Amino acid sequence: MPPAAAGSSAVKASTSALTRVFAVSPALKKFLGVTEISRPETMKRIWSYIKGHQLQNPQNRKEIICDEKLKAVLGKDIVGFTELAGLLSAHFPKVKKSSPAPES
Repeated sequence: MPPAAAGSSAVKASTSALTRVFAVSPALKKFLGVTEISRPETMKRIWSYIKGHQLQNPQNRKEIICDEKLKAVLGKDIVGFTELAGLLSAHFPKVKKSSPAPES
């Protein structure tokens, strides 16, 4: 198989995983106003909120100083840039895979 063909299927798999829509927690639902969203879109909207409300610490741009609305989602007053994705992952409840229906 040519390398390009192998790479393209890997790109398709990762792209579909990135764009997959998940149900969100009640807190994230209240913040974003949606019941389902992809993880990348969530990060995009959170960063837009942070930038729009000037919540980055001016002395240390790697820190986010949460207002009350963002604190309700992240649970902390100050969040490090690298913590953000981990704190948001808790708002995407794990869905248990159901076992296939028994055949008669």
